[in-house]
Amino acid sequence: MHTDDFDFELPLERIAQAPLPERDASRLLHVERATGRREHLTFRDLPKLLRAGDVLVLNDSRVIPARLLGKKAGTGGRAELLLVRPTGDVETEAALQAGAGGTVWTCLGQSSKGFRPGAQLDFDAGLTALVLEDRGGGEFRVRFTSALATLEEAIARAGRLPLPPYIERAPNAGDAERYQTVYANKQGSVAAPTAGLHFTPRLFEALAARGVDRVFVTLEVGPGTFLPVRDGDVSKHVMHAERCAVPEATTQRLRRARQEGGRIVAVGTTVVRTLESFADDAQVVRAGAMDTRIFITPGFRFRVVDALLTNFHLPRSTLLMLVSAFVGREAALAAYAEAVREGYRFFSYGDAMFIDGGPP
Repeated sequence: MHTDDFDFELPLERIAQAPLPERDASRLLHVERATGRREHLTFRDLPKLLRAGDVLVLNDSRVIPARLLGKKAGTGGRAELLLVRPTGDVETEAALQAGAGGTVWTCLGQSSKGFRPGAQLDFDAGLTALVLEDRGGGEFRVRFTSALATLEEAIARAGRLPLPPYIERAPNAGDAERYQTVYANKQGSVAAPTAGLHFTPRLFEALAARGVDRVFVTLEVGPGTFLPVRDGDVSKHVMHAERCAVPEATTQRLRRARQEGGRIVAVGTTVVRTLESFADDAQVVRAGAMDTRIFITPGFRFRVVDALLTNFHLPRSTLLMLVSAFVGREAALAAYAEAVREGYRFFSYGDAMFIDGGPP
């Protein structure tokens, strides 16, 4: 497969720059995989596409204020870090000798003249960072210390919401609510699981009245979610590792759905990647936690997911490749072309698509 096989024309005006006033007012393109039929609905119509016994699986990860803007100690030069994840590994001897305590993170970074190991960065709220290692490609290991009681408190005060780069404005007060799902619970993502942004308590009530249950998994969405596949050969692309977990209660409910004939409906590509990472050949999802690098492209054999609810994704992206694996590449691109013609809004704050009928 070639990266160009997943390209499409997208006018800039189709990229949503802000959310709609009401979450569930988004449009919903319904695609039947078996027949290729498409219909144009609103997100509030979702309950009529589901039936009693179906189970929605949602990613309950919460976006952290992961963008840090500060200065280099001494020179005052501009410094910016994007938190990716705590490393959980042992600090270097030099870092240990430099001072006690701290938490080591993997970060993406940029500055006026680049970072070197040993550089100290100063941010608001008494948050400081020591660059431990340059891993290449703009990635660094950084040790954070804070004058506040906890590092989490310092990041909450000093950090900014990391809106995606295609949203060409600074975050505002409304984004603090709207760039989170209403069920966000577990801190750790640098991007929202955007298919879930459309849900409201009112819609969940309508789904429950129809007999549709919901369960949760967690995948900490990393910055790799924004990256297109740059190599022309899709098989050479390496996914960024992302932490994910499935609780035992979720696995039990999914087993029961299988036994009773209910469909497993993944809300977003992050849920698909989580479920398929934990699935075995007997189509059973096991409980646990892991780092996943699963890369789903056409030809992938889905073992768990029966239907997919997803936003519209970037051209040439791993997310579009996953959708193409589920519904078929030609069907996916045809649906995208129709969405462009019909004025659908794309990407994080955009509209959604529901694909049922199971994978090819």
